[in-house]
Amino acid sequence: MEQILTTVRGFDGALVVSPEPGGDFPEFTWGSAFFSFAPDGQLPQNVQPYGTIVVKNYPGDTASALDAPDRWRVNIHVGRATFRELTGEEPRRLTRPRDYAATDSVMPHPVYGALGWLAVVNPGERTTDTVVQLLRDAHDAARARFTRRRS
Repeated sequence: MEQILTTVRGFDGALVVSPEPGGDFPEFTWGSAFFSFAPDGQLPQNVQPYGTIVVKNYPGDTASALDAPDRWRVNIHVGRATFRELTGEEPRRLTRPRDYAATDSVMPHPVYGALGWLAVVNPGERTTDTVVQLLRDAHDAARARFTRRRS
C-alpha cells in the first residue's frame, strides 16, 4: 500500500487525503486514502476523487471482506474502453458473477463498477504495475477535466 501511496503523492498536482480520528470525515473512512487532482493543495468540493484505497468494509460495501486482517482495496475510476479491456464487459451491463474478495485481480468495483470503477484487493505481483498505470491515467484524466473546467 505504501508503494502506491508514495507513487500517487509523486504525481504533479496530486492530493492524497487520509482521514484520521478527530477530523471532519466519518469514522468508517479513517485509514482510507482519497486521490484527487488539486494543484492548489485544497480538497476539491464538487469533484469526486479519481481513486481511493480503503482498508475496511464500508456501509453497503462488504463483498471484498476488508475487515479481515491485512486486507485493503484500491479503487480507480477508468474510462469505458479501459474498463471493457480489463473486464470484458461494459460498465453498465455487468453480468458475470465475481469473487470480489479475490486478491491481486482487477475486477469491477463491487458497488460502483457500473459507474466505471475498477477494484483490486491487495495488489500483488500480477496487478501492481497495472494499478499504478491506471492511477496515473486516472490522474491525467482528472487534470484534463480540471483544465477544461477552468477554461
